[in-house]
Amino acid sequence: MLEVSQEALKITGELNSGYHEPGRVRQLLAQLTGRDVDDSVTVFPPLYADFGKNIILGKRVFINSGCKFQDQGGVTIGDDSLIGHNVVLATLNHDMSPSRRTDLHPAPITIGRNVWIGSNATILPGVTIGDNSVVAAASVVTKDVPVNAVVVGSPARVVRTLTD
Repeated sequence: MLEVSQEALKITGELNSGYHEPGRVRQLLAQLTGRDVDDSVTVFPPLYADFGKNIILGKRVFINSGCKFQDQGGVTIGDDSLIGHNVVLATLNHDMSPSRRTDLHPAPITIGRNVWIGSNATILPGVTIGDNSVVAAASVVTKDVPVNAVVVGSPARVVRTLTD
């Protein structure tokens, strides 16, 4: 695990060290994730990931600058999703017991298709965000978000259901 984390730090260091053409950004993302990244994916660095190999990006995904992915538990982002500035995807919790505080408890984050996550939102371990949903800026998502929902606040709560 430490070796893969060090590789992720090296790759994100290069990704974040100045301007790169979009194709080069996707090449670095492919190295980071260990899988092909579709030509339709757009990322505006800096992007931080502390593992990398557990990130799966769909097609036409847009990730704005300053995002932090703690992906040991797994991060999946569905097609056509938009991730705003400075979004944190955190897939690890520490144990609540003081004597076991350094124990890690991973749980995946799954972001459905056509989701919009606003700037400075934080998505916590084990959360699934349903297709077409919107997470308002600065929200802290602690539990699953239904499809077609708009959630706001800390903790995030549903305030509206979207219809076409």
